[in-house]
Amino acid sequence: MSVITGVTRGGESYTPAFVMEIDQAHCIGCGRCFKVCPRDVFDLIEREDVAGLEADDDEDDDYGDDDDGFSDDTAMVMSIKNAMDCIGCGSCARICPKSCFTHEAQPAAA
Repeated sequence: MSVITGVTRGGESYTPAFVMEIDQAHCIGCGRCFKVCPRDVFDLIEREDVAGLEADDDEDDDYGDDDDGFSDDTAMVMSIKNAMDCIGCGSCARICPKSCFTHEAQPAAA
């Protein structure tokens, strides 16, 4: 099965890699990917809304952060809102300071 390919303005062939997942356990909710995305692919959501990522408010370390490394200032994480709007440019992965993104080439529609 062939994958989706494109052609640059200069005539070079390329294969776009579409966003498949975001590692929300490592996401710091900075919003850089949201800002750089040319489409409406991402949305910030409350960390509490993601299973397994709830903050533990009872156990603070010496820095005032929770044991999971997140404070109230990082209560948001990025999520994929409209995966079908992704054009495979990879801007989100290049700007992410925590390398949270997984991208894959996708099969061409028949």
